Parts: sequence; structure tokens; C-alpha cells
Amino acid sequence: MAKKAYDQAQLHELLYQALETELGGIRIYETAITCAVNDDLRKEWTEYLEETRTHRKVLLNLFAELGLDPDKQTPGRKVVGHIGASLVQAMEMAKAEGTPDAAQLVAGECVVLAETKDHMNWELIGHLASHGKGKETKVLKAAHEAVEKDEDHHLYHTTGWTRELWIESLGLPAVLPPPEEVKKVETAIGASRAEQARGDMLKGRH
Repeated sequence: MAKKAYDQAQLHELLYQALETELGGIRIYETAITCAVNDDLRKEWTEYLEETRTHRKVLLNLFAELGLDPDKQTPGRKVVGHIGASLVQAMEMAKAEGTPDAAQLVAGECVVLAETKDHMNWELIGHLASHGKGKETKVLKAAHEAVEKDEDHHLYHTTGWTRELWIESLGLPAVLPPPEEVKKVETAIGASRAEQARGDMLKGRH
């Protein structure tokens, strides 16, 4: 398939939103860690925090290569910042008003929401790098390759953790650490297969 010219202004908007997502992600993980009751989950999120800080650096390097101002605000970036701040506020509210286990669940959901946007940002960056025709594609491809695997891991594993912690809170048998973690899932297909395998994993534990 022939590569096509792309809307450069909209690419830059995507990058501004991606940077704001990573900046918000750092604050979200810092807060989520304080909500974690499960030691394995706290360790996992601590690793994700460090990886998110690295992703911020990857984007800042990309901004420097493309001559973009990392402090520039756009309407879309402001919305992303507002959502990130709201997720932090939600976790703080859960800590103040609920039980530690309930706050942990809220933190898991907030991380999943944040990582869904983060994952989509990088998918779009990768898509443009592969299918777009323009001067930025080479540096976009390098940035995407540096980050993609981490983003898959963050989204699918935290989704698994949150699902299993919810199941446990309902009084039903849960798989902890979740199947996604045990099977080291890195793709959407792998995540689906891991979830489907949870029944067999439960049988093996009893």
C-alpha cells in the first residue's frame, strides 16, 4: 500500500496530547502506588512509573528533533490534562472516603482509563510512522519502537489486575497475580487468551 501525506498540524496535536498523557500518567502512578494494598501490584505500578518517566523522555527527545515546544498548550492538550488531574482527584477521594481495598480498585480503574488513552496515542503514532509519507516518520518510528511494548504491558496487565481484584471483592475465586501477568501478555490477542484461561488456572490452584 502506497504511503500517503498526512496532516502535519494534527500530528503535532497528537504529540502534544501524548506528552500530556505521559505527564499525567506519572502523577497517576504516583498516586495509584499509595492506593495499592497488594504488594505485587504496588511493585508492578512502581515499575510502570519508572517506564512512564522514560516515555516522557522519549517524547521530549522527539519534540527536540521535530522543533516542537513541549510547553505549548492546545485545546486538546488542556482536555487531556484535565482528565488526568480528575483521575488523580478520584483516587484521592477514594482514599479519603472509602476502605483501602476500595481505593485500590478505584486506582486500578483510573490506571486502565489513563493507559487506554496512552496506548491509543502510541498506536496512532506507530500507524502514522508506518503509513504516512513525510519527514517526521523516521523519528516517529524510532520513538514508537522504544515505547510500544511497555504500553501494551501497562494496559493489559493492569486490566487483568483490576478485573481479578474486583472478582475477589465480590467474594468469588480470583487469580492473583492475574493470568495476564503469569502469561506475560504483550498483545490484545494474548490478553484475551489469558482471560479465557483463568478457569483452568483456578482449577490448578485448588
